[in-house]
Amino acid sequence: MSAAATLALATRRKRGFDLVLAAGGLVLLAPLFALMALAIKLDSPGPVLFRQQRVGRGGRPFRIHKLRTMVDGAAGRGLSLTLAHDARITRVGAVLRRYRLDELAQLIDVLQGTMSLVGPRPELPRYVAHYPAELREALLAVRPGITDPAALAFRDEARLLAAEPDPERAYIERVLPAKLRLSAEYSAHASFGSDLRVLWRSLAALAGRAAPAAPAAPAAPGRRDAP
Repeated sequence: MSAAATLALATRRKRGFDLVLAAGGLVLLAPLFALMALAIKLDSPGPVLFRQQRVGRGGRPFRIHKLRTMVDGAAGRGLSLTLAHDARITRVGAVLRRYRLDELAQLIDVLQGTMSLVGPRPELPRYVAHYPAELREALLAVRPGITDPAALAFRDEARLLAAEPDPERAYIERVLPAKLRLSAEYSAHASFGSDLRVLWRSLAALAGRAAPAAPAAPAAPGRRDAP
């Protein structure tokens, strides 16, 4: 089998796996989604879902799904980044963010085909503009994902950036390049088996059994969403 045929087969298998797990997850988690939606509505005014433009495969923009964790209109009231103890985060939102439950809504994006379960996290257009030329093509050649090794390594990114005097600059000059290198390295050697291991590590981290420690801020220049 040629390299192109092997790649096409792997892509189809990954997409099939995404569809089965995303569809099954949305059905099985429907009661939890209903409870979280009710809690969000009772806690603060505004929609249950937060939508925001991100850059997807091939550089095409799409609107990501998240459960709203901040006050309505928070995107226009501060940084694009979300820091630890951000005053815009609601009481229910703090719980959802702690366990990454707000990200579960991205199963909709996986089902729609704009995202995958495992892949580089999708960024805002303003941050994609800072992608290094040598990594940009490789990172945008694959579907962005809900989780990947970079997302696990920087799980405490909000706390890390909160300690910086200029969080935006620290993200662009130090944190983002480090995350991109991790994502690009993983994507270049990813396989079905490695995706399964990343999913397991992500679930274990959420369950608190293997929560990764926050990495130190990368030394010299080499959660970017609001709600």
